[in-house]
Amino acid sequence: MHIEDCFYIGYISKTRGLKGEVQLYFAFDDYKKLDFDTVFLEIEKKLVPFFVESFKIQSNKTGYFFFEDVEHIDAAKELLRKSVYLPKSKMPERDENEFYTSDLVGYLVYDEHHGELGEIIAINEYPQQDIAVVHYRFKELMFPVNDDFIVKIDEEQHVLHVDLPEGLVDVYNE
Repeated sequence: MHIEDCFYIGYISKTRGLKGEVQLYFAFDDYKKLDFDTVFLEIEKKLVPFFVESFKIQSNKTGYFFFEDVEHIDAAKELLRKSVYLPKSKMPERDENEFYTSDLVGYLVYDEHHGELGEIIAINEYPQQDIAVVHYRFKELMFPVNDDFIVKIDEEQHVLHVDLPEGLVDVYNE
């Protein structure tokens, strides 16, 4: 399996217990719709298949997994921070009107007071909120992606109109 034939779903964030259980943090928005019979972990720039014995999905974008042949905490520790992929054939279909925060990557950001800020290069997902990262004047400007700041999303033109709090953009001008 090659990485271009797969899509990224998250990474192994920690171990749990002594019997080889690992926690997977999901970066993929629709993680509850995924099929987990086999996952692929990126180890030394190659995708290695891991067969899932059992798993339990949590509501906080995580899940606990037992993999075949990973029966001890020492084996599980070797999987920490490894990226996890699934084949593109297992990508769940989305309704055409579904829109996720991660879809904003590549959108141009316009602020009501400062004009064009730049293109969103990443959406960092944290438990508290999602943070957009924009290249702005040779720096990375970051702002929360929430309804309080979003004025309009133009899906056709790929433009995000925001009204950021006073002083936020000025911090990046110093």
